Amino acid sequence: MGRLETADKQSVHLENEIQANIDQIFSHLERLEILSSKEPPNKRQNARLRVDQLKYDVQHLQTALRNFQHRRYTREQQERQREELLSRTFTTNDSATTIPMDESLQFNSSLQNIHHGMDDLIGGGHSVLEGLRSQRLTLKVGALPGDGEKASCFGLIQQFGTCVYVLVTSPQIVIL
Repeated sequence: MGRLETADKQSVHLENEIQANIDQIFSHLERLEILSSKEPPNKRQNARLRVDQLKYDVQHLQTALRNFQHRRYTREQQERQREELLSRTFTTNDSATTIPMDESLQFNSSLQNIHHGMDDLIGGGHSVLEGLRSQRLTLKVGALPGDGEKASCFGLIQQFGTCVYVLVTSPQIVIL
């Protein structure tokens, strides 16, 4: 295994050689297991224990070989990727890379139109209120001919000063 760590180009050949040796050891261990079962009863347990210990050690060697193979494979893959990146020529993005902005632009312009429409609506309402305020100032409570009931209605309009809709049942004045 020590030679395997230092050898780069020959590592595949050495790995195959080590794998063949491990396979041969496993076959010898199977034969040892059969022979240990033929031992006398007082030595049988000790013989099986030694065979099991050898199997355990060989399995660890097999795992170490697989780990080394995995590290080698990963290292080779990284080297290939590095070489690919170094040999690759980079260009600017092609014209096929576009961002669809038509829907977003249309949505944004619709929101702006709604915003301006609301501003116009609020401005119109403000001018209506200003017109009602100016009309309230021109109407005098005692200027209209009629009874005291009409005068009290105009007094209420003048007192609250807000948009009040008054309908007087008299045929002379209807204010909405």
